[in-house]
Amino acid sequence: MKMKRYDTFDEYLADQLPRNQTIIRALRKLVRRVSPKLRESVKWGNGCWLNTDDAPVSYVYSAPDHVQFGFFHGAALTDPKGLLQGKGKFVRHIRLLKTGDIDERACAALLKQAVR
Repeated sequence: MKMKRYDTFDEYLADQLPRNQTIIRALRKLVRRVSPKLRESVKWGNGCWLNTDDAPVSYVYSAPDHVQFGFFHGAALTDPKGLLQGKGKFVRHIRLLKTGDIDERACAALLKQAVR
Protein backbone atom coordinates (compact mmCIF):
# COMPACT_ATOMS: atom_id res chain seq x y z
CA MET A 1 0.00 0.00 0.00
CA LYS A 2 1.35 3.39 -0.98
CA MET A 3 1.77 6.00 1.76
CA LYS A 4 -0.38 9.11 1.35
CA ARG A 5 1.55 12.27 0.57
CA TYR A 6 0.77 15.56 2.22
CA ASP A 7 2.51 18.85 1.46
CA THR A 8 1.66 20.47 4.81
CA PHE A 9 0.65 19.59 8.34
CA ASP A 10 -2.71 21.24 7.64
CA GLU A 11 -3.30 18.87 4.70
CA TYR A 12 -2.40 15.91 6.91
CA LEU A 13 -4.77 17.11 9.63
CA ALA A 14 -7.65 17.70 7.21
CA ASP A 15 -7.42 14.10 5.94
CA GLN A 16 -7.82 12.49 9.37
CA LEU A 17 -11.01 11.23 11.02
CA PRO A 18 -12.92 14.05 12.77
CA ARG A 19 -12.41 12.47 16.22
CA ASN A 20 -8.67 12.22 15.59
CA GLN A 21 -8.54 15.79 14.24
CA THR A 22 -9.74 17.00 17.64
CA ILE A 23 -6.93 15.13 19.41
CA ILE A 24 -4.32 16.30 16.89
CA ARG A 25 -5.45 19.93 17.26
CA ALA A 26 -5.03 19.64 21.05
CA LEU A 27 -1.53 18.18 20.60
CA ARG A 28 -0.67 20.91 18.10
CA LYS A 29 -1.70 23.55 20.63
CA LEU A 30 0.36 21.87 23.35
CA VAL A 31 3.47 21.68 21.13
CA ARG A 32 3.13 25.33 20.09
CA ARG A 33 2.83 26.39 23.73
CA VAL A 34 5.65 24.22 25.10
CA SER A 35 8.13 24.35 22.21
CA PRO A 36 7.25 27.24 19.89
CA LYS A 37 10.54 26.90 17.96
CA LEU A 38 9.56 23.47 16.62
CA ARG A 39 8.43 23.54 13.00
CA GLU A 40 5.48 21.54 11.71
CA SER A 41 6.10 19.19 8.82
CA VAL A 42 5.00 15.87 7.37
CA LYS A 43 7.41 12.93 7.32
CA TRP A 44 6.66 9.34 6.39
CA GLY A 45 2.98 10.22 5.92
CA ASN A 46 2.56 11.55 9.47
CA GLY A 47 2.48 14.96 11.12
CA CYS A 48 5.88 15.79 12.63
CA TRP A 49 7.59 18.51 14.60
CA LEU A 50 11.17 19.32 13.65
CA ASN A 51 13.84 21.21 15.55
CA THR A 52 15.80 24.15 14.14
CA ASP A 53 18.22 21.69 12.44
CA ASP A 54 15.24 19.99 10.70
CA ALA A 55 15.73 16.86 12.80
CA PRO A 56 12.44 15.17 13.72
CA VAL A 57 11.62 15.46 17.43
CA SER A 58 8.02 14.34 17.74
CA TYR A 59 5.21 12.99 15.58
CA VAL A 60 1.51 12.30 15.47
CA TYR A 61 0.12 9.14 13.90
CA SER A 62 -3.61 8.83 13.26
CA ALA A 63 -5.01 5.28 13.37
CA PRO A 64 -8.68 4.36 12.85
CA ASP A 65 -9.25 3.95 16.61
CA HIS A 66 -6.59 6.14 18.27
CA VAL A 67 -3.86 8.75 17.86
CA GLN A 68 -0.21 8.29 18.79
CA PHE A 69 1.85 11.20 20.08
CA GLY A 70 5.38 9.93 19.59
CA PHE A 71 8.98 10.82 20.18
CA PHE A 72 11.75 9.78 17.80
CA HIS A 73 14.20 9.31 20.69
CA GLY A 74 11.54 8.33 23.20
CA ALA A 75 13.53 5.36 24.54
CA ALA A 76 16.02 7.85 26.00
CA LEU A 77 13.39 9.97 27.79
CA THR A 78 12.66 9.83 31.50
CA ASP A 79 8.99 8.86 31.82
CA PRO A 80 7.99 8.89 35.51
CA LYS A 81 4.28 8.36 34.71
CA GLY A 82 4.98 5.39 32.42
CA LEU A 83 3.02 6.87 29.51
CA LEU A 84 5.40 5.87 26.73
CA GLN A 85 4.73 2.65 24.84
CA GLY A 86 6.75 0.78 22.24
CA LYS A 87 9.63 -1.64 22.11
CA GLY A 88 11.73 -0.21 19.29
CA LYS A 89 15.34 0.78 19.78
CA PHE A 90 14.51 4.51 19.70
CA VAL A 91 10.87 5.49 19.11
CA ARG A 92 8.20 5.59 21.84
CA HIS A 93 4.63 6.92 21.78
CA ILE A 94 1.62 7.74 23.93
CA ARG A 95 -1.66 6.18 22.79
CA LEU A 96 -4.62 8.59 22.93
CA LEU A 97 -8.30 7.72 22.46
CA LYS A 98 -9.68 11.17 23.32
CA THR A 99 -8.40 14.64 24.23
CA GLY A 100 -9.03 13.85 27.90
CA ASP A 101 -6.24 11.24 27.66
CA ILE A 102 -3.67 13.99 27.10
CA ASP A 103 -1.77 14.53 30.36
CA GLU A 104 -0.60 18.05 29.51
CA ARG A 105 1.99 18.30 32.28
CA ALA A 106 3.53 14.89 31.51
CA CYS A 107 3.44 15.44 27.73
CA ALA A 108 5.04 18.86 28.15
CA ALA A 109 7.83 17.38 30.31
CA LEU A 110 8.51 14.66 27.71
CA LEU A 111 8.48 17.19 24.87
CA LYS A 112 10.90 19.50 26.69
CA GLN A 113 13.28 16.57 27.19
CA ALA A 114 12.95 15.52 23.55
CA VAL A 115 13.81 19.03 22.34
CA ARG A 116 17.06 19.12 24.34
